[in-house]
Amino acid sequence: MRTVLKSIIWLAVGLSTTLMVGACSQVETVPSDRLQIVTTTDIWGDVAANVAAKRADVTVLIPSGQDPHEYQASAQQLALLLEADLVLANGLGLEEGLEDVLTAAQSDGANVVFVADRLEGPQFDDADDGLDPHVWMDPTLVAQAATMIAEELSKIEDATDWPSSAESYSSVLDDLDLEIRRTIDAIPEESRQLVTNHNFLEHFASRYGFMIVGTIIPGGSTMAEPSSAEIASLVEIIGQTGASAIFSGNTESATLAETVAAEVEIDIVNLYTGSLGEPGSGATTLVDMLTTDAQLIAEALN
Repeated sequence: MRTVLKSIIWLAVGLSTTLMVGACSQVETVPSDRLQIVTTTDIWGDVAANVAAKRADVTVLIPSGQDPHEYQASAQQLALLLEADLVLANGLGLEEGLEDVLTAAQSDGANVVFVADRLEGPQFDDADDGLDPHVWMDPTLVAQAATMIAEELSKIEDATDWPSSAESYSSVLDDLDLEIRRTIDAIPEESRQLVTNHNFLEHFASRYGFMIVGTIIPGGSTMAEPSSAEIASLVEIIGQTGASAIFSGNTESATLAETVAAEVEIDIVNLYTGSLGEPGSGATTLVDMLTTDAQLIAEALN
């Protein structure tokens, strides 16, 4: 174990940044009677904290506001993966800079669960490799994930009623789903067309009856680069469909989106998609984030 750990840590050092570890709850020493959960993003950190309630400490690897597609781990963070009782990663290519580290840690015995890989729904059927990894944009998928997380925690420590915590949180997510539908009902059917900076609203669109008519950066990653022909085609599509806004995420560059928006004279609307928001943003929890995003979308398309 120590030999493999040392080699993985040296790998991480070659990739590392010096950024501090973000956390839902951070402690220097973890009490022996509490579980230690590590998540890659603050979004899954919020979900885990709701399911684990007061029986676990949750540490987040990727600082809030940073692009999960690009982030690379430090050696210190890598050690956390091997020490944790449970590691929750998204999967589906979201954590591109962490994939090798997560896979290596899993091979070395870390309890790594790729949450999105286990979810079910029509949007996953016959999906290609470009499937949108931002599964939390559909609260019903998050409810699935909460149940799965409770099952994983029960394998580690069965004295706690983890399923009841997951059920309580799922009830909150069900209410959120209804609230989003009420917000979306104000948008005329013919206006439910989305143009996005990159592919992060497929699950939202599938759940709430939108059509994604164009995407500036192809695929679910922010690291791809569109060709000039693809940009020209998108400009034409926006003109043909009459789309009224380009939606961008809070962890990605909007430079290309701004260029396209200026050319076709429509607005850019910034959503919370890859990370929770800062205090006072109205998006400091997943529930608040999706509520705010739905309101922003409705306002833009109305």
